[in-house]
Amino acid sequence: MCLAIPGQVVEVLDEDDQLAQVDVAGVRRTVNVGLLGEDVAAGDWVLIHVGFALSRVDEREANATLALLREAGAEWEQAVEELRGSAIT
Repeated sequence: MCLAIPGQVVEVLDEDDQLAQVDVAGVRRTVNVGLLGEDVAAGDWVLIHVGFALSRVDEREANATLALLREAGAEWEQAVEELRGSAIT
């Protein structure tokens, strides 16, 4: 199953290459924000899949989605652990 998960932009790292640091459940990763087609700023919430921000979401929707994911229990915890062990280069 493919899943896009919400994350909050912490910092725009490179405007030319369209890279931003995003926090997903306490794990920070660099993601490409080029698919959004508009400026991204710290504090924005985005849906992320395989290293790309696919769309913006509001904070309420992001938190509701995260709450649903946490209800998945072990599967969510495993996904977060895999994210911690990953590196996007």
